[in-house]
Amino acid sequence: MKIFDVSVPISSTTPVYEGDPQVDVSIKMSLEKGDIANVSGICLGVHTGTHVDAPNHFIEGTKRVVDLDLATLIGPCTVVEVPSEVMAIDAGLASSFPDAERLLIKSRNSEFWSDLSQGFRKDFTYIEPDAAKVLVNRGVKLVGIDYLSVEAFDAESPDTHITLLEKEVIILEGLDLRQVEPGQYELVCLPMKFADGAGDGAPARTVLRSFE
Repeated sequence: MKIFDVSVPISSTTPVYEGDPQVDVSIKMSLEKGDIANVSGICLGVHTGTHVDAPNHFIEGTKRVVDLDLATLIGPCTVVEVPSEVMAIDAGLASSFPDAERLLIKSRNSEFWSDLSQGFRKDFTYIEPDAAKVLVNRGVKLVGIDYLSVEAFDAESPDTHITLLEKEVIILEGLDLRQVEPGQYELVCLPMKFADGAGDGAPARTVLRSFE
């Protein structure tokens, strides 16, 4: 059995979605300076790096991160890969995906993690609202993608998010799938259990385990 860590490392150089809080990591106590222990502090937005979106991200009064069902976040999943020329995953392409309760989409986005010097990329591959409807109608419970949003950067409204979240489909964003081939895996995704704030999302250490 092989384990793939598909989480993006969080540091001060980690790209964040435009407008989100930047990552700030600081040393609060240091053995080198004579303190009793090393203690770091970190300040970041809940949609930093590899993270989940809970329904309350866009739909007020719905499930928060603490309410998410761990049975959905852990279990068999299917990784599909779309051609490198695909910018928008439309309904036709979504219809060609195999049936799966947990679907992770690998695209040209994954290579963005090879070069962080460009910062946040606006030209990422995304899921169109009609494609999200196809996935919902096929019974998907979790959808993942390999950049910081399932929605087009210039979308006038968050229709893809709402289409998924209103049916309580968990959205997993910011995956690093560079080393992962299409196929069947076990997904283990554990978002931080934030109790305060809006409960709209949380960073998640996420791994895939092969069945071989």
